[in-house]
Amino acid sequence: MGKYIAKHSKRELPELDALQKELKRERYKRRFRKLLRSTVNALIVVAAVAALIATLILPVLQIAGTSMEPSLNDGDIVLLTKTKNLESGDLCAFYYSNKILIKRIIATPGDYIWIESDGTVFLNGECLDEPYVREKALGECDVEFPYQVPENSYFVMGDKRETSIDSRSSVIGCVMEDQIIGKIFCKFWPLSEFAFIK
Repeated sequence: MGKYIAKHSKRELPELDALQKELKRERYKRRFRKLLRSTVNALIVVAAVAALIATLILPVLQIAGTSMEPSLNDGDIVLLTKTKNLESGDLCAFYYSNKILIKRIIATPGDYIWIESDGTVFLNGECLDEPYVREKALGECDVEFPYQVPENSYFVMGDKRETSIDSRSSVIGCVMEDQIIGKIFCKFWPLSEFAFIK
């Protein structure tokens, strides 16, 4: 009888080992699935938060066109900051006719602006220092000067004055405060030209 039990238990050992291995494998699979599920959930949350930040707080835009050269070039990628504190000299993005345009704020609400035929800009009677402009030009202009910027509006111009269509033309005119998305905080692409923008 004792011999029979010993022989029987020896036969069962390989089966027991196989069963234990299978249980380990199943436990590992369950742990792996749980870990995978939690990782995917974490990635979804991170992506949602990043999208929310990019949309509501720090929008990201790619420059299309040449009207802001040499400050910004076609293909550059910039980061905006949502703010109501806009000053003369700031670069801002705004909605216009289902598009997003980027221009430089030249004058704020209530300011007086005058542009000479050679493109020299006067703000509230003083000649504006514009180191960001390569070539002065009057460009496409049908505004009568002196011009006072209306309430809740901004007079904007592109840095490439000869080709930019901006507040000098009644086609665009002054930009209303509620059209503005935000001001450009930094240029981060291409990386070699990374810079914080005034």
